[in-house]
Amino acid sequence: MTEKIDTSASRRKFIKGSLATLATFSIVPRHVLGKGFLAPSDTLTKGIVGLGSMGRGHIPLAGTKVVALCDVDRSHLKRAADMVGTGAKTFGDYRELIQLPEVDIVHVATPPHWHGIIAADAARAGKDVWCEKPMTRTIGEGKRLLEAVQQHGRIFRLNTWFRFQDNFYGMKTTVKPIKKLVQSGLLGWPLKVTVSRHTGFDWKFYWVGKTNNAPETVPPELDYDMWLGPAPYKPYSAHRVHETFRGYWDYDGGGLGDMGQHYIDPIQYFLGKDDTSPVSVEIDAPQQHTEAVGTWRRITYTYADGCQIVLDGEAKDENVAYIEGPKGKLYPGFRSDIPNLEKKLAAFPDPEPQVTDFVDAVKNRKKFALNEENGHRSCTIVNMGLAALRLGRSLKFDPEKQEFIDDEGANRLINQPMRGPWTI
Repeated sequence: MTEKIDTSASRRKFIKGSLATLATFSIVPRHVLGKGFLAPSDTLTKGIVGLGSMGRGHIPLAGTKVVALCDVDRSHLKRAADMVGTGAKTFGDYRELIQLPEVDIVHVATPPHWHGIIAADAARAGKDVWCEKPMTRTIGEGKRLLEAVQQHGRIFRLNTWFRFQDNFYGMKTTVKPIKKLVQSGLLGWPLKVTVSRHTGFDWKFYWVGKTNNAPETVPPELDYDMWLGPAPYKPYSAHRVHETFRGYWDYDGGGLGDMGQHYIDPIQYFLGKDDTSPVSVEIDAPQQHTEAVGTWRRITYTYADGCQIVLDGEAKDENVAYIEGPKGKLYPGFRSDIPNLEKKLAAFPDPEPQVTDFVDAVKNRKKFALNEENGHRSCTIVNMGLAALRLGRSLKFDPEKQEFIDDEGANRLINQPMRGPWTI
């Protein structure tokens, strides 16, 4: 990654000028240009905003080249720049990065309180977006981000992948056969899905905040005001920043904020709920601190058709099924009480194919498997649970309006105030 970046003209101008006869193509196929010719569009360029462990870990991505880096912590920025090598431009303000004509994709790897603003601004700047989970910190931010992506015709990927690849935690299989089983009707309907450590999941309850943080001196390499961004001003404390920020309501939502979309998005997919949301969320948890996220015992979501998702924090039932229906159960390891399950499943069609190559999706303008629409819906489930947890009460929800019913306090959490000048 040491090639010098030519900023005198963007690849788009080059293609437009030299390949005018192929103007109908948004991406120029290599075979059109002749064997061995590497079209400028064949290697996409990427700018990364947020260079902690997640941002640095995603520097390599086949089919892309990092040309720009941004972080409010100069030590993170230097570490990432050393990994990339010479040629990448560096910034302390993402607004400069997203205006670069040579950047195709913006990867948002900041804490969640920045996700919605940066991703929406990148979409408005004409960039395709790869965003870390959770997609947004609030339901309202998710609505605005979805609108920005679609209004500007961008390709969006949310970076949790279990709906389309890798073994799904304790199930010891990809989600595809689980989706096939649910679609087959062999388990019956409605279904209850229980997410606990006994079904293979870890809620990471160590992501809790401290309630007695003393003010500390801001490290000279950190632009703390920019790190806070839209979040309310609080005196600097190392525990509120970087590796432990997840324990504070201002920036994330503890273990549920961290792992919720990893666990819940595949459930949304195999239940066929990508275009809707639960109608209620019930909470069983200790009272939460106003600033620091705590733990919870049980969160139960119910859909209009009776399907449920149970997030079990106590995990008292060691023999609980992962999916339970009126006709059968599915246990960790893809074990079931349905006789000859594999033979019976073979008679049913596979789920519809998904677009799972983000580079291909960008080049050919295809909607990615986990995009701004279904990603917003699964993030809404997470944020419904966080609202109930934060308020300490169960809530009813309107999936069409995407608002809580008869609860002014809960609806205030949908669109939370942002510290000026930031807005989405």
